[in-house]
Amino acid sequence: MLGIIGSAALTACTSTIFPQTDGTDPSTLAITLVEVANGLESPVYATSPIADPRLFVVEQPGRIRVLRGASLLPEPFLDISDRVWFEGERGLLGLAFDPDFRASGRFFVNYTDLDGNTRIEAYLDVDRGDRADPGSDMLFLTVAQPFPNHNGGQLEFGPDNMLYIGLGDGGSAGDPIGHGQDASTLLGTILRVDVLDQLGPPYRIPADNPFVGDPTRRPEIWHYGLRNPWRFSFDTGRGFMFIGDVGQNRWEEINAVPFDDGGENFGWNILEGTECYAADSCDAENTRLPVAVYGHGDGCSVTGGYTYSGSEITALRGRYIYSDYCAGWLRTFQLSANGTAGDPGELDVPSPGSVTSLGQDADRELYVLTAGGRVLRIAAGNQP
Repeated sequence: MLGIIGSAALTACTSTIFPQTDGTDPSTLAITLVEVANGLESPVYATSPIADPRLFVVEQPGRIRVLRGASLLPEPFLDISDRVWFEGERGLLGLAFDPDFRASGRFFVNYTDLDGNTRIEAYLDVDRGDRADPGSDMLFLTVAQPFPNHNGGQLEFGPDNMLYIGLGDGGSAGDPIGHGQDASTLLGTILRVDVLDQLGPPYRIPADNPFVGDPTRRPEIWHYGLRNPWRFSFDTGRGFMFIGDVGQNRWEEINAVPFDDGGENFGWNILEGTECYAADSCDAENTRLPVAVYGHGDGCSVTGGYTYSGSEITALRGRYIYSDYCAGWLRTFQLSANGTAGDPGELDVPSPGSVTSLGQDADRELYVLTAGGRVLRIAAGNQP
């Protein structure tokens, strides 16, 4: 039975983003996938420092590999596999380069340690080469994980140069401890902290974080009410933050919110998608609904993605592209400046396999990563 959202929530929903068509059929766009690497072990993310031609690929067992064009360097950029618990949803999950990496040589990782807890650490690439120093680790944050799943994983520096950290609800099924709606815990959230201009920990709390001064809520929190925000990204052209939040039994969702609006509650576990979770009715007042949802007949685990802002594929510019781990399709919609979302459509490309993540290089071109060890670039091309 579908849950019915209470009338209070209907009032709240009027401020959310409503879907409408933008008139473009994505299946008609001339897009292809070009394989640039194969044979990686469980690649889960790819990114680049600003103005750096290399692509850095995160392998879940605990290594970061370097791609120069289509050449995968034999030695890893960083190998901390002896510190990483790699199993299921655990492992090395996220990577973010300091916005001033060229000067600082510093980058941040998100991984599951041998005790099963999340660690956010900084490392140094002292000589700015292709090998970082595994002994340069600086611990910035550790978060206890009560269960082995829903670890989140994303790290991203925002347009404000703050570090954003995605954390799942702590796992099991249905959020049994109630972390999603409990802002006194860091689980089920996206954090926003200031780590710049510091040689090491601790991080600073930005003064404009929404819960600063509230003794009942953690001041690091930027958003909450999330189940497992596996991947999120920033659309600097339109000023939105996109969050792919993995669902429970029925719905996968994409959230979008102006990136300078903190304190949003995305509803888990009151809601799953736009429906009440585990109840015939619910009061979802003050929650923000997703801009796109799809059911488990159409996939199983949303990967999240990026708004395309590269130069190679003009027809994709300004369109948000995302995928699903089980289905392997690539879907896209366009978000206008006033926050309306076009109906999602599917790109006409063969499924590359189980999609673990999308990635972005310094030129803002996009890549697809698969559980089978492939890295593919989304490129302009004729329809098959």
